[in-house]
Amino acid sequence: MNRKILIVDDEPNIVMTLEYAFKKQGFEVFIARDGTEALQILETNIPNVILLDIMMPKVDGYETLEFIKKKDSLSQVKVVFLTAKHKASDIEKGLKLGADKYLTKPFSIKKIISEVLDLLN
Repeated sequence: MNRKILIVDDEPNIVMTLEYAFKKQGFEVFIARDGTEALQILETNIPNVILLDIMMPKVDGYETLEFIKKKDSLSQVKVVFLTAKHKASDIEKGLKLGADKYLTKPFSIKKIISEVLDLLN
C-alpha cells in the first residue's frame, strides 16, 4: 500500500522533523504551510492522513477541516490535529468538527508515528 501524508503547518522546524520521520517510515509526504496550500494540494493528491495545525495564516486548521469534511472525495482521509491549542474546549471543537485524533505540541515523534499508523490499521 502506497501511504501518503499531508503535513499542514507554518512552522518550518516542525515540518522538517515530521517530513523526515514519515519519509523514513515509507510515506510519500506532501507539505503545505497553511490551509490554502493544503486545499490546493488536495485538488490533485489525496493522502491517507493529514496532520493539521490549527493556528496558521490565511485559512486556519478549523476552516481547512470543515472544507475537507464537505468533500466526498476526501471522506476516507484521516485527519489528525497537531497543535499548541490544548484547552479542553479546543480539543472538543476539533473532534466535533470531525478530526480523527487531536494531539498537542510539544510532541513525541514516536507517538505521532504510532497514532498515524494506528489510524491506518
